[in-house]
Formats: sequence, structure tokens, C-alpha cells
Amino acid sequence: MKRDIFQAIADPTRRAILLLIATQALTPNALAEEFHVTRQAVSKHIKILNDCNLLDKKKVGREIYYQLKINKMKEIDIWISQFKKIWEDRYNQLEDLLIIIKTEKNGK
Repeated sequence: MKRDIFQAIADPTRRAILLLIATQALTPNALAEEFHVTRQAVSKHIKILNDCNLLDKKKVGREIYYQLKINKMKEIDIWISQFKKIWEDRYNQLEDLLIIIKTEKNGK
């Protein structure tokens, strides 16, 4: 079952896993050590991340290393950018208002 990418980032542990594997490939054991949880718990998070198509996996010997498919994060960036534009517009309106208030205050 394919999941929505937003399900992947809904959980704080999965967000932390994504941060860890964004820069280097890690095994489930290495990830479990970072979170002080069982390998089984990490495996459940990895399954969800994998279902969201966010992971590249590479088998080296008996170990499997997971790394983030960074290009898949673009979907999140595109969605968030809509809100960034809204907040930038509001910030600019506030800045304009403050300039008007300051000008009026200095003019009196």
C-alpha cells in the first residue's frame, strides 16, 4: 500500500529518521541506537517511510542501509511554498503599515 508523503512527516520519530538519513546511509540497528528504541520499532517507521517512497536501500553483506531520496521531499517543499508566499505577503503588508505609522509619527 502506497502512503501519502505527509504521513511520513506526521510522526516526530520519522522526521528525525529522515534528518539522520539525509546525509548518510544508516542501518536499522544504527537508527535504533540513535533513538534508544528497539530495531522492531525503527523497522515499523522504516516501512512507512518506504511505503511513501522516501527511501533508497542498499544491501551491503547482511546489512541494509537506508538513505533519503532527497528529491521526494520536493513535494513537501511545493506544498509548503504556498504558505510561505502567504506569510511573506502578510509580512510585507505589516512592514508597509509600520512605515506609514512611523512616517505619520515623525511628521507630527
